[in-house]
Amino acid sequence: MRSQGRLKFIKPLEPVQVLEPPVSDDWLHEIKYDGFRTQLILDWAGGRALTKKGHDWSKRYWPIVHALEELPAKDLILDGEMIAPEPDGTPNFHQMHSRMTWNAEQLAFVAFDILYKDGEDLRPLPTIERKVILWDVVKPAQGIIQYSQHVEGGGAEFFAAVEKMGLEGMVSKRRGGCYLSGPSDSWVKTKCWETGDFELMGIKSEPGKQTTAFVARDGKYAGSATIALSKQMRDRLWQRVRQSRAEQPASAPKAVAGPSVEWVKPGLIKARVRHLRGENKLRHATLQGLIDD
Repeated sequence: MRSQGRLKFIKPLEPVQVLEPPVSDDWLHEIKYDGFRTQLILDWAGGRALTKKGHDWSKRYWPIVHALEELPAKDLILDGEMIAPEPDGTPNFHQMHSRMTWNAEQLAFVAFDILYKDGEDLRPLPTIERKVILWDVVKPAQGIIQYSQHVEGGGAEFFAAVEKMGLEGMVSKRRGGCYLSGPSDSWVKTKCWETGDFELMGIKSEPGKQTTAFVARDGKYAGSATIALSKQMRDRLWQRVRQSRAEQPASAPKAVAGPSVEWVKPGLIKARVRHLRGENKLRHATLQGLIDD
């Protein structure tokens, strides 16, 4: 863990994506913060802030690094999320790059785990014990380094509350689980759903496979969605596609091209799509209807 006397970066634990949160009382549940996964390291030479790949971004996060150096520990490794909070505390991911460049003092670090403290590797301890230690460490930080609150049990109720608040999702952790680097089902993440309006770009239909729609938002390719329509609505969709055929648009990735795709003129057909919240490209998306229908 040490290199020339300094603490080394630890590969983060990666939660597994699930569609429904666990409901057993053996789980802790936390808000999934929308920001950049970050590891804070404090040792004899000072504090550092590293990305989830281990790149040093201490200069970009300098106020948090200064706050880290004031925490009551000689050496320390914290796992958490760097966020750009609004006045009510809600993370605004779209403000991250601007604040990193111009207003780093308006960033905050939400600590959700502690891996090392004062010469002791804490990863073998149960999650609930690590969180007790974490709270004692970060509570003096006065807001710029925050503690990720949790609830025990009640996963379905917690998810409903997170969804109602318009947040990205939640992370559930086994109460007695240890911290393991890499993908691990001791943590699972459940993302909230949202429905949005998109422009239909094309339809891909292959024998024996689900029919897929390619969609765009503001003229830019947004991803694909499985078509979940009644037969009557599917017939209506195909009729409109055939009336609006076009060449493959320049904004469509080459990877989705092929003879099985029927492209349509941009902006003519609007579709309603249900998808996971907080993703750059659509994930687990379904096309649920045409807007004018």
